[in-house]
Amino acid sequence: MKIYIIAGEASGDLHGSNLISALKQHEPDIELRAWGGSKMEKAGATVVKYFHDLAFMGFVEVFKNLIPILKNFKFAKKDILSFAPDYLILIDYPGFNLRMAKWAHKNKIPVIYYILPQIWAWNERRIKYIEKYTQTRLAILPFEQAYYRNKNVSVHYVGHPLVEHIENFKKLNARVFVSNENPSESKTIIALLPGSRIQEIKKHVPLLIPLVQKNPSLHFELALAPGLPDILRHYLLNAFPNNFSITDNTYHLLSKAKCAVVCSGTATLETALFNVPQIVFYRTNLVNYLIAKVLVKIKYISLVNLILQKPLVTEVIYPINQGKILGEAFSNLLKMEHQEQLCQGYDEIGMHLSNKKASKECSKIIFNV
Repeated sequence: MKIYIIAGEASGDLHGSNLISALKQHEPDIELRAWGGSKMEKAGATVVKYFHDLAFMGFVEVFKNLIPILKNFKFAKKDILSFAPDYLILIDYPGFNLRMAKWAHKNKIPVIYYILPQIWAWNERRIKYIEKYTQTRLAILPFEQAYYRNKNVSVHYVGHPLVEHIENFKKLNARVFVSNENPSESKTIIALLPGSRIQEIKKHVPLLIPLVQKNPSLHFELALAPGLPDILRHYLLNAFPNNFSITDNTYHLLSKAKCAVVCSGTATLETALFNVPQIVFYRTNLVNYLIAKVLVKIKYISLVNLILQKPLVTEVIYPINQGKILGEAFSNLLKMEHQEQLCQGYDEIGMHLSNKKASKECSKIIFNV
């Protein structure tokens, strides 16, 4: 069997790598060609495009980068036809992947969509594309199956892949949680998770620098996704004061962090599953913010609040005086009573998320489509 996979983000690379491992366990001789990152490559796929070169976020940014985006479409179509896969698996990344689904459908290539677009948040009309152009749909959030069922679209709920992934990490790295060997362990460590894309990181750094400067007694550690250019690391080390360091291992950081300042996205759920108190932020310009206010239907931007359907973690997204608001939210986060409240709320997440092993569930479904 031959499968082509497209993942355009760090989270897609992670979930894609676990899916690839599960597929290879089922069929060791399977041929896998992909867009993704180093994790998918290590799992056994031939990666032809890396997600660091693909990600453009925000309405303005997408418009400014139309030429490289169109070139990526052209490359994908040519490469897929040359590979002639039995299935095209699309992982999240809806702006690009839904268009690829339409093209694949016209070319009679069966499409499996893993981690469905969040149409329940905005752009609900996309459901017509999902129904028409995808053969198999794999949902990871507990409320998605009911949502799609109400729209007369069938989906398989496979459980959230982060649950299994983080449980495996904790089992394999149990000593990390009790080790005192590293002198820095005695410091109060604050995790900074500014996003996985260069564009996001550069946009968020000016918001985070004052936070680090105003808290010299704390040690801030920023997690970078593997594979980002060294010049970005040098830029960050020069931009921040001395109570700052960089790591390439987000999970090791979360295993020792006292609390975290987290960019909206998958990392908010990862932080909660590590039981680390957090505030969530996202920096955007006023144009993007106002457009989103009109189009987005949901009350919250963090996965934690969305899953719980209540405002457990503080979200800082308003673009005016955002630095001041973030600083006030961080001061509150350092209070013990607030941290205890957050950790109690995290306990509820397990009641909502399935304990299914998502990658194996996906593999079973894929081999039975």
